[in-house]
Amino acid sequence: MLATDIDSATAGAAAAGGVEKRAYVKRIFSEIAPRYDLLNHLLSLNIDRAWRRAAIAALGIDRKPGGVYLDLCAGTLDVTVEIARSTGFAGFVVGADFAEPMLRVGQGKVTRSRIAPVAADAVDLPIASDAFDGAIVAFGIRNVAALDAALREARRVIAPGGRLVILEFSIPRGRVLRAFYQFYFNRVLPVVGGLVSGHPTAYRYLPESVANFPIEEELARRMESAGFGKVRWSSLSFGIAALHVGERSALE
Repeated sequence: MLATDIDSATAGAAAAGGVEKRAYVKRIFSEIAPRYDLLNHLLSLNIDRAWRRAAIAALGIDRKPGGVYLDLCAGTLDVTVEIARSTGFAGFVVGADFAEPMLRVGQGKVTRSRIAPVAADAVDLPIASDAFDGAIVAFGIRNVAALDAALREARRVIAPGGRLVILEFSIPRGRVLRAFYQFYFNRVLPVVGGLVSGHPTAYRYLPESVANFPIEEELARRMESAGFGKVRWSSLSFGIAALHVGERSALE
């Protein structure tokens, strides 16, 4: 069996979860870090920028512009920096990710002292309880090795009254769009992603990880099981992505 075939099999196993996922995800995101931003914008036709702005708006930082916020699975700190640059924002943003090379790439974007990159795993954050006024995860929650543990950990570090916002890929439900989407995700994206990134399997893992991720209603249910209330979700771009919002009760 060729090395690329072995890596492809590993990608499929990692996408399905289990013990291999954490190590595989950390490795591939460390390896593609230098071209990660370029590929995000290229492969999404730049739509990802609008999705991120919608997620930040849902976080509601205008309710507490001097607050402390967490960008979880922060990658190259796109969302972290955008929060810090928001009009009227006077607070602080922690960008946490367990792939340090991603954070190092993102540090070139940091021009403000109100940002702190932290190498940390979403399921075991080295952060005190009730530390943040809100948290956001943009295209990272499907990559954690234990989804429910990560949701519980997010709730732990969010103060009562704070919000968790999750922006993640989803699969369109309309028959025609779903067929086009699956062709692009399963045929076009792995080829282009592999050529530009130079990584043989990272962009094969992406469609498989989306296929294995809970659908919108199930993710909402699991957020509720983790202790979030007022959970709601909406589709973006006809179901290509989904935005979930949950709140920790202010009465706790």
